[in-house]
Amino acid sequence: MKPFILITNDDGINSKGISVLTRLMLQIGDVTVVAPDSVRSAQSNAITISQPITFQTVEESDSLKRYQCSGTPTDCVKLALGTICTRKPDLLVSGINHGSNAAIAVIYSGTMGAVLEGCENGIPSIGFSISDYEADADFSRFEKYIVEISRKIIESPLPYGYCLNVNCPKGEIKGVKICRQCKGLWVKEFEKRTHPFGTPYYWMTGEFENLEPQSSDTDEWALNNGYISIVPTKIDMTAYEICEEVEKLMC
Repeated sequence: MKPFILITNDDGINSKGISVLTRLMLQIGDVTVVAPDSVRSAQSNAITISQPITFQTVEESDSLKRYQCSGTPTDCVKLALGTICTRKPDLLVSGINHGSNAAIAVIYSGTMGAVLEGCENGIPSIGFSISDYEADADFSRFEKYIVEISRKIIESPLPYGYCLNVNCPKGEIKGVKICRQCKGLWVKEFEKRTHPFGTPYYWMTGEFENLEPQSSDTDEWALNNGYISIVPTKIDMTAYEICEEVEKLMC
């Protein structure tokens, strides 16, 4: 039996990234796509609780089924697993996101929120992103790596609770590096503007401040130096390394 692969994203069902990812996953197995009906970027693990969620069939064939959903990326995964899919996926892939999800972006990312939902449900899960925000971004150099990484994770799944955050540089690819998440933060996040009626308002912009630009083991360093970064990521957010210290402080 062919592997069964579930695909979602946060850029919406009509983005180029998910179209490319779907084409690549069809080289590996049978595919079901459940993706937002429009852009749902920066949704993290958000779920819809105050209004109904709907979905519509976009395409159906023997090896490919595509659905658009009114909810968030995490809603899409929940709906797929609970309502749409007739068997448990052998792999969940999210993306290809238009824009990097390296460093602290991982906690805001709807792409990675969907990956963590798959991970929580015991499904080998991978998020794919590229450092290019253009709607017509060139994914061609990334494609063979996506297929290779996906095949490896199907053949040798990670332990429960672990997934992969995979990011690609915009230009030439020198290779692949297993990295850790870079320490950094967003600064100057809002630009003050004035409404035509004179009312001030604020537009989110922001600049990423890399707190360790010389550390060659981080995802940001890898991307800035032409490497695909692979960061093993987990759903257990417990800081085990300071449990003893906190116990001494609190007890």
